Formats: sequence, C-alpha cells, structure tokens
Amino acid sequence: MATIRFEALKEIFKRQALPIEYPSVKASDYFGINVFDQTKMKKYLSKEAFNSVIKSVEDGTGIDRKIADQVAAGMKEWAISRGATHYTHWFHPLTDATAEKHDAFFDMTPNGETFESFDGKLLAQQEPDASSFPSGGIRNTFEARGYTAWDPSSPAFVTGNTLCVPTVFVSYTGEALDYKTPLLKALNELDKAAVDVCQFYDKNVTKVISTLGWEQEYFLVDNALYQARPDLSLTKRTLMGHGASKDQQLDDHYFGSIKPRVSSYMMDLEIEAHKLGIPLKTRHNEVAPNQFECAPIFEEMNLAVDHNQLLMDIMQKVAIRHNLRVLFHEKPFAGINGSGKHNNWSMATNTGVNLLSPGKSPKKNMQFLTFLINTLKAVHDNTDILRASIMSAGNQHRLGANEAPPAIISAFIGKKLTQMLDELEVSVPDGKMSPEEKTALKLNVGKIPEILLDNTDRNRTSPFAFTGNRFEFRAVGSSENCASPMIVLNTIVANQLKEFKKEVEALIEKGLKRDEAIFQILRQYIVDSKKIRFEGNGYSKEWEEEAAKRGLTNIKEAVSSFAAFLEEKTVELFERNNVFSKREIEARYEVRIENYTKKIQIEARVLGDLAINHIVPTCVKYQTELIKNVQGLKELFDAKDFSKVAGERLELIKVISEHISLIKKQVNEMIEARKVANKIEDATKLATAYEQNVKPYLEKIRYSIDKLELIVDDEIWPLPKYRELLFN
Repeated sequence: MATIRFEALKEIFKRQALPIEYPSVKASDYFGINVFDQTKMKKYLSKEAFNSVIKSVEDGTGIDRKIADQVAAGMKEWAISRGATHYTHWFHPLTDATAEKHDAFFDMTPNGETFESFDGKLLAQQEPDASSFPSGGIRNTFEARGYTAWDPSSPAFVTGNTLCVPTVFVSYTGEALDYKTPLLKALNELDKAAVDVCQFYDKNVTKVISTLGWEQEYFLVDNALYQARPDLSLTKRTLMGHGASKDQQLDDHYFGSIKPRVSSYMMDLEIEAHKLGIPLKTRHNEVAPNQFECAPIFEEMNLAVDHNQLLMDIMQKVAIRHNLRVLFHEKPFAGINGSGKHNNWSMATNTGVNLLSPGKSPKKNMQFLTFLINTLKAVHDNTDILRASIMSAGNQHRLGANEAPPAIISAFIGKKLTQMLDELEVSVPDGKMSPEEKTALKLNVGKIPEILLDNTDRNRTSPFAFTGNRFEFRAVGSSENCASPMIVLNTIVANQLKEFKKEVEALIEKGLKRDEAIFQILRQYIVDSKKIRFEGNGYSKEWEEEAAKRGLTNIKEAVSSFAAFLEEKTVELFERNNVFSKREIEARYEVRIENYTKKIQIEARVLGDLAINHIVPTCVKYQTELIKNVQGLKELFDAKDFSKVAGERLELIKVISEHISLIKKQVNEMIEARKVANKIEDATKLATAYEQNVKPYLEKIRYSIDKLELIVDDEIWPLPKYRELLFN
C-alpha cells in the first residue's frame, strides 16, 4: 500500500498544470447552445405548438397529444442537429443524484427500413424500471413499474449525444418517487397564496414565482490520491487522517489567487455549464485548502434545482478530464471546514417586484414587511421539519461544528430591522387607529430602504439569514438536492400566507380597515416569532443556553431529527397544502432513515477493513523494525547504558502495541455492534442502533490510527496524508 501512496504522489509530480485555454468567443455567444429554449422552440415548432408550450409553462395547463407530437418532432430535429442519437427522461429519484435511461432515436419498420423516431407519447410519458430506486415502502421490490412524465417548465437539453427531457417520477399508484413532483406542488401553492396576499397591495399581481440562487461548495482532490484512499472512493470522506501541520489557520486560501490547474478546471466547467444554460457567474477559493465555491445568477426555483443537479454531474465529469475528483461530502476532512450549499430564496411577482426587497413607497414597504414577517412566522412554527429537511449522515458532521450554522434553527435580520420590528410591536394599537397613528406608522415604514442601506451585513453563524433582498438558508448540505429544503420552505410559507389572509379578512369583517387589520396581525406575528430572531454568534455556548431558555430545539442527532417528518402537525401541513399525502411523507422518513443506516454501515465496514488489513500490518512492520533495532542496541551496550539509549524506543514499541490492541479490540466490538443491530427489523430502531452503538466506534478507532500516523515511519505509511490530499 505504501507503494501505491508514493506512486500516486509521483504521478502528481509528473503532471504539468493544464494550460488555461480561454474561449475565443464571449460566453453570451454560446450560452444555452445545448438547451431547447424559447428561441429554438420558435424556430423548430409551429406557432400553435409554441404557444401551447408557453401556456402550459405559465398556467400549468396540459398539452394534448397532437401538440405533443409536434413538440417531439421539433425537439428531435433540433437535438439531432446538436449530435444527439439518443433520448432519455431525466429525473431526480430519492438518491440525491439524477437518473436516466437512454433509448436511441433509431427505429425500424417491419420490412427492415430504418428511421429516427420520437413522438409525443415518448416525450410525454415513459415507464422506467422503478424497482431499485428508494421508495420508502410505497412499492415492493418486485413491483418494477414507475412512470416519468414531461415537465415542460424545465427546458430539454443535450449532453453528449443524448437529448435529456426533465420529468417527474411517480409510482404506479401516483405517489411521488422523486423531488421534482412535490417541489412543483409546493411552488404552485406558494404562487396562489402569495398572489392572494399581494392583492391587498397591487391588483396587477397575478403570479408569484419562488427564486433560488444556490452557492455550491466543494473540494478538489487529485485523482491519483483519491484512488489511493479507499475511504474517499467508497464513502466520499476520510475516515482517518491526522491534521496537517498547516491547514486553514492563516486564512490564506480564502479568496486567494486560484492555482492554474484549478483555474483551468473552473474555466472548462463554466464553458460546459454555460452551453447548458446554467448561468454560473461566481467562482472563488473557500476557507479550507483545496476547497472552492461556484454560484449562478438567481433563477426560477424549479429550473435552479434542475441546474444544480445537472451541474454536480458535470463537475464530476469535467474533473476527471483534469485528473481531479470532486468531493461534495459535507465533511470530507476532519478539523477543517466542511462544505455547504447556501440556498438564497426569495419571491418575485409578474410585475417585476422582489417581495423581499423594500420599495419606494410606504405601500410597497408594507408589502415587503408582510412577506418578511410571515416568513419569520413560518420558520418559527416549523423549525423541526426545516432541520429534518437538511439533516443527513454527512451534514450531521458539519452542523454546529463551529464552521456552519448550528442545529438550532434561528433567523438573523440585522439590528436595524430588528429595531424596526420591535418598534412596530409596541406602536400598533389594538383597535382602530387615529389619523395621527396611521401617519406615524406610514412614515416609519417609509424609512425601510434607508434602514437597510449598508445595514444588511451577513451573519455567517445564522442558519436562516436575511441579506437585504432574500433569505439565505445556510444550513443546507453540499451534497443534497436543493429541492428537499425548498419543498419545506415554500410549503410552510405558503401555509402561513394563507393563514395571514384569513386572519386579516376576519378582522376586516369585524369592522377594521384593511391597513389596520394588516398592522394588527403583523404585530401579533412579530411577538409570536420573536424567539427565533438572534443577532449574535450562533457558534457560542451562550447561544445554546439562551436558545434552551427560549424553548428552541437543538436536535443534533440525525435519527431524532428525522422524527419531525412523522409529527401529526407535519403530516397535516403537507396534506392541507397538497404537497405530500400521509403515505408520501412517511415514505420520505423511511428513505432518510434507511439511507442514514446504510451510510454508517458502509463507513464502519470500510474503516474496519482499512484498520485491520492496512493500518495494523503497517504498524506491526514498523514495530518489528524497532524491536530489531532494540535487540541490536542490547548487543552493543551494557545494561546501564542500554536503558538510557533504548528507553524511548521501548516506550514507542509499547505505545504502538497499545494502539494496535485497542484498534483490534474496537474493530471487533464495532463488528459485534453491527451484527446485533442488523437483527433489528424496525427501521427506526435499526437506525438508532447504528447511530448510538456503531457510529461512536468510527471516532474511537480513528483516534488510535491518527496517533499511529504520527509515530510510524512516513515511508511505509500506506495512505496519502492530509498534507498531500489538501496541498496537491
């Protein structure tokens, strides 16, 4: 194994950094070239077909078979012009990855004539084998039938030689087996609820879209080193490894000059992304060595989620071309920052207004306050399900680790906005307002743009921070599908806006003017949601203590966190808003529990194998060399001098023996804990057993291995070390 490690290092040293080949044309000249967007639809579709697709996208209406045939014919002609020979329905199963089954356009007549075929039936619906995708019990393993159905709101695209048609994925009985189906439902509910509330302020608003701007963090590791680390290749994180003498202490990597090799990768990635219509705009070094970030321009949420999933796939393919590997795991290296995927969320109207951005008049600012305060109320009332939506085996390592938001869900809005909400809380009367009170309130509300000017600093320790014209959900893990937290966020805000409208209308029926009713309800929401507002250091012990006093939950254990999916209020929330049925929400819980168990199980198996078959033999070999050295010294020196000369080496042999014995003992105990756990049939109890009885051994065994790494001769240590992984 040591040979493998040094061969990997030699391979790196032989490589020359790839030259950065800048494109000869502007990005705007080739942006979206591989996307069947509206410009290409106008060229390849009839006016009737084009208008039908646009109407379907804007109104959510269906497309009849005749039109679908026309769209399929135009789409096929365009795709073939881009070199496509195959097509696939592209969807997001519950694996956090994407899925596709390729079929050739090639077809034959009964008499053997060949032709290219793709009709409306193949475009609109297909029946892939669903037997091996996670379903959470919705279907049995032997029941293979599942359906994919075209999502016209996300444009088709070509990758390689394949036309990809974005689709939803549902079971034979209609339950969602993917992320897109419930996301589309949640977006629809938010649209309707937000439009109804906007009608209080602007009758011209007929549609509200949810927008998303994700920030994708990731690590790059040389492919040779990656292949020499079985833990990285099998679990996507290092299960052992002592920290390098230098890592991120000097903050010299953050926003630093990008190395030529990485810059070449980033340029290649951006070109591929831009061809597919992914509007990547930002790239930079992150805090940890070999950690980076990219981010796009904000987009409509469904498209943004599709683009993030597509980009993660592209990132891995492009990395291999550069002899690199991308790590999306939330905590691939111990002791340095892990990776998140900040979800910047807002809402925009068909009139061009960002509902989380203040306007130029008191009326527009009241609208802004309405959506801001309702969002805070929604988060306050649903902290546990928000946490559950971003909890995973990987993100569990990161949350609360003094580098990422804690497991306590709180919101940051800045001191100036906090001060204003506090003033509204005490200044709004219970009954009808006098003209003077109305004037004073409107004048105060009118000052919001001035208040926010240069006063919207970020709080990096807040899981849900307002940053001037959006909320940044910072707790999302880097490997996750953005749809998971966004399904929850859009649903809870939609639900809250519906409640707000009902409460305002109830007060109006009692005789209050509309503005007075709105002010009173907002004041009550300010009071109700106050305990989740926090402006300080979310990493501090003091905040944990303060949060406990406020009654905020701080669930750090993944399995306990997932329980929020099964709470009666959660089930009612999703059923009431037509996003999930009870069966579907229970299935999501089962999938998360099963996924968590399997990931810990895989990590335990990999660590046990590496410890016993690689680390222990290496340490025994080094210990044997020490013993031979001590025996030689014993022949050279008398007893008195021997104890002086060989004392430290004897102690070293003893320490190595203790760690080897401890590793063997703990690996055996971990195996027995797995055996006991594996006999448990109940999925929740099984996951709990892995979390409580198996997972702790990962750290215990690692401790001894990392200590041995500092002792054993570097020339025979079998695995690439942190200094090599992070600085090559």
